[in-house]
Amino acid sequence: MSYVIVKYLHFIGILVLASSLMVEHVQLKADMSAEALKKVALIDLIYGISAGVILVTGLLLAFAVGKPSAFYMTNPVFHAKVTLFVLIGLLSIHPTLFLLRHRNSTAASISVPKSIIMVIRLEILLLLIIPLLAVLMARGIGISG
Repeated sequence: MSYVIVKYLHFIGILVLASSLMVEHVQLKADMSAEALKKVALIDLIYGISAGVILVTGLLLAFAVGKPSAFYMTNPVFHAKVTLFVLIGLLSIHPTLFLLRHRNSTAASISVPKSIIMVIRLEILLLLIIPLLAVLMARGIGISG
């Protein structure tokens, strides 16, 4: 039963992460009011919390309640999946720092650098690859033996 609960929380985390990333992308504009930017910063917080849920439940699945850890540790597809997750996390630092820096601004208009929007688009693109890797893992691709 613990496997089912952890797996369910893992999936919910994934859905919230993908949803919040898409909302963040749609809400970000080249010029924003301080109030609108504050809302995007809240969405970014939800994104970060969901990434934490995914990380914790993923670790639980790999080392506590899922298949034996050797299944994951010896599978290059799993390593590619984790690498993409970490890369997306590292990419998200740039937009998060921008939002944190400007979340309490009183400026009438805040200019959002194009690089912030492009990084979020890259995160979305990379995020689309992770389910493919999950399906490949579920099909046994990458398992030696």
